[in-house]
Amino acid sequence: MQIENDRYPNPQKQGNFGGCLLTIIMLFLFLGFFPLFNYPSKTEVPYSQFRNQVREGKVGKVIVEENKVEYFLKTDLNKTKKTKSGKFIPPDKAYVTVPLPKDQTLPKLLEDNKVEFGVRPDGGRNWIFTAFGWFIPPFLIFLIVVWFTNRVQSGGGAANPLNAGKSKARVYFGQTDGKVTFADVAGIDEAKAELQEIIDFLKNPDRYTQLGAKIPKGVLLVGPPGTGKTLLAKAVAGEAEVPFINVSGSEFMEMFVGVGAARVRDLFEQAKQLSPCIVFIDELDALGKSRGGSGVFASSNEEREQTLDQMLTQMDGFEANAGIIIIAATNRPEILDKALLRPGRFDRQVVVDRPDKLGRLAVLQVHTQAIKLEENIDLSVIAGRTPGFAGADLANLVNEAALLAARNHREAVTLADFNEALERVVAGLEKKSRILNQVEKKIVAYHECGHAIVGALMSGQVEKISIVPRGVGALGYTLQLPEEDRFLMLESEVRGRITTLLGGRSAEEVVFGQVSTGASDDIQKATDLAEQAVTMYGMSQNLGPIALEKAQSSFLDGSPNSRRPVSSVVAAAIDREVREMIHNAHQQAILILKANRDLLEEMAEYLLEQEVLEGDVLYSYLNRVQAP
Repeated sequence: MQIENDRYPNPQKQGNFGGCLLTIIMLFLFLGFFPLFNYPSKTEVPYSQFRNQVREGKVGKVIVEENKVEYFLKTDLNKTKKTKSGKFIPPDKAYVTVPLPKDQTLPKLLEDNKVEFGVRPDGGRNWIFTAFGWFIPPFLIFLIVVWFTNRVQSGGGAANPLNAGKSKARVYFGQTDGKVTFADVAGIDEAKAELQEIIDFLKNPDRYTQLGAKIPKGVLLVGPPGTGKTLLAKAVAGEAEVPFINVSGSEFMEMFVGVGAARVRDLFEQAKQLSPCIVFIDELDALGKSRGGSGVFASSNEEREQTLDQMLTQMDGFEANAGIIIIAATNRPEILDKALLRPGRFDRQVVVDRPDKLGRLAVLQVHTQAIKLEENIDLSVIAGRTPGFAGADLANLVNEAALLAARNHREAVTLADFNEALERVVAGLEKKSRILNQVEKKIVAYHECGHAIVGALMSGQVEKISIVPRGVGALGYTLQLPEEDRFLMLESEVRGRITTLLGGRSAEEVVFGQVSTGASDDIQKATDLAEQAVTMYGMSQNLGPIALEKAQSSFLDGSPNSRRPVSSVVAAAIDREVREMIHNAHQQAILILKANRDLLEEMAEYLLEQEVLEGDVLYSYLNRVQAP
């Protein structure tokens, strides 16, 4: 269930009011324009013709206006009638002329020819136009203000300026159908165990308060994206069967200073009314960024600082038995303000990391419960082939496999569907419309075989080689999967990985005597890894174990690191070490390929014919790889 606190407008009320406003406007327009339908048709004539008709005695009545003269001929006036009340009905035809400026002879001319004449001071305008000029605009402004006020009183959210300080949090109740429990969360058993105490406190608070124990006021969930931090928080609320208040850190921030602080106060007032409850703040770093100072992560945003100050005050002002637990999630704990992480606010940090092989198996079992699988399919094989996958990645993998099975009109999802889905996730979709010419196809074949031969000797098991274009810019790929989960890399493994990355370019040099642009991504990755080995991992014999880079994030892969301030001498030394590491790896890859030149030719010819090399055929080739 979701509580919105009457923050959405009543469409029926707004429709009735808008209909009344439209009816009033149409009524004024009708009253103003209706008389115009009874007016006679008017013919414009020259002023000289008008004066001649007066002299000839043809004009019977003249009405002088501000900038024109309207008159009726005697022949037309003789045809007019009067109503029963004696009101004059204008003739069907009238004439209009524009007089000369400051013509003082017209009154005398009309008197001499005994013509009835008069003056219309308002220029003949209908009364409705005068009303529109003096009365209708203020009246319309009044109606708009009333309509806007009615909308504000009955509506809410971002479109309601009077409710700008109201919290945008959504409230869910754990007792509703489809609630999330720990049975829906797998692969993060350590984090679940840490949060079990929170659930027990919410269910049995007296057990803790009788002993004088204080439950942590805040729990901070940190970890890479997609590992299930939000799902874990909802599972805590589902297990405890208490209200779950969900809000994002960015929803506190506005352009106007003070709005975020007001929303924080409103959030905690709402939480106190629903106590015991759980308040979940997603992406806490949006409002909890470090304040002031000259550090890398310093912030100078006045609105953010006021919002953070209010958050600190509200969290530290809780009573221990208030029954309100704050759970927050972030991928960037290193940029959070230190005051936010001190005891009494976020007392605990729970790391929600990527699952290991057993954890991935448990996650796959959860996500395949609603999927019809082929009999005797071994999910542990899939779990072993997906190291580094988070829970969201595995959920996407299962969904992709189900989509492939449905597209191929299968009755159940097979292991082949999972393998194809894994390749889609890792390498991208096949680009069958991207047709390579024979020269390009041959270069790609030797390039990928070079990766495979060097990789089989240096960095682990090779699963598949393909020269079918996939993804963005990938003309082919070599799929390597580690045999087990690894959390550390030895220096020899780092150098072996660099050598493998340069195996494709080295194969082009050995076979064709020149290189292509296809190795640009490999060179980029090899250079980045070599630079990290020198500046972060201390794997340089000359520079030694000195950290020359600062890691920007512990959980966001691919985030650029910042180089520490170094002298030009040290910077030149770093460049030399990186260049030497790349050069040595390059030379080693060339030696390996020259020692296996015949094998390289055989694999490339087979790949050119079949486009894909995998399974036992691939292993039969790679088992023949020899060290130089």
